[in-house]
Amino acid sequence: MASIVMADDGMRFDGGSLDAGPLGGAETAVVSLAEALARRGHQVQVCNKCDAPVRHRGVNWTPLAAGTPETADLYIANRGDKLLPLVPQARRRLFWIHNPATYLLKWRYLWKLWRWRPVIVFSGTYHARTYPRWAPDGGRVIVPYGIADIFRAVEPADEPPPPRAVFTSNPLRSLDWLLKLWAERIHPRLPEAELHLFSGPQTYGEYGAAKADKMQPVLQRARSLADRGIVVRAPVGKSVLAEELRAARVLLYRGDAGETFCLAVGEAQAAGLPCVVEDIGCVAERVIDGETGVVAVDDEAFAEAALRLLSDNRLWLRQHAAACDRQRGWGWDEAAAAFERLLP
Repeated sequence: MASIVMADDGMRFDGGSLDAGPLGGAETAVVSLAEALARRGHQVQVCNKCDAPVRHRGVNWTPLAAGTPETADLYIANRGDKLLPLVPQARRRLFWIHNPATYLLKWRYLWKLWRWRPVIVFSGTYHARTYPRWAPDGGRVIVPYGIADIFRAVEPADEPPPPRAVFTSNPLRSLDWLLKLWAERIHPRLPEAELHLFSGPQTYGEYGAAKADKMQPVLQRARSLADRGIVVRAPVGKSVLAEELRAARVLLYRGDAGETFCLAVGEAQAAGLPCVVEDIGCVAERVIDGETGVVAVDDEAFAEAALRLLSDNRLWLRQHAAACDRQRGWGWDEAAAAFERLLP
């Protein structure tokens, strides 16, 4: 059994937050990895902005303001440069990042990276390419996010569901583009189809509240398109989301250059839901083009792929079966095993 300390200085959350409702991707990753490592027998402590000490599913959560241990077998600093020097006697130091690595090219990051030389953990190939070769590190590894078992265990469908598309990402990530494409190119040709939006600031805690003024115009535009089959719904927790994905026909998401893994697409694929994306950011890594969905080359190809998956039962059944067969092999236990291999 190893002693593992994780630290995060972003939004306020703890181990119970994932059960309580929607949660951002990076925060979901921290909770999920900590619990997976604890299940594998390790002593895991997360130091973050939680309100009070709590033990949840084998993980000890403690307020970061109360300090961190002096030592650990493995220390995982999450995103922030101020975390890098903590746990000074850690036997192995990792820096787990969740955004394009260009933000590390600032002096306040670079000198700490030179000083502490952590192994930098990326989520995929696109993500790793955002950090230049000349920049300092103590090693570079790729460990994709795990996908929660609740999505990997969704029962495969015998029949295609009704023509319902879903969007489950941040409203600022090209939702305005999707609304226009849906209203002009998809709904007129398939007026019985619906597009359900599980999107809003609630997912992102205080950071979402700070950006609510930017999100609301996009969501209001969506509400104005109710006559085009667009249904605005609130973000939901993982258990409800898994059921909603099972009831849907396709996930539509263009992609975003600021995204490095995209749990929205990963979860949908594991639930057996074909996805239509473009080759923007990391999302093309989540979809097997032509087998579990489509990586569209432009707007016209995106709309055509969406229409086919919403209306062609044979195509949908084939891609649904392929997603169930090929996109369920990497969960948080597999991700935790990859982190274990980084132990000293």
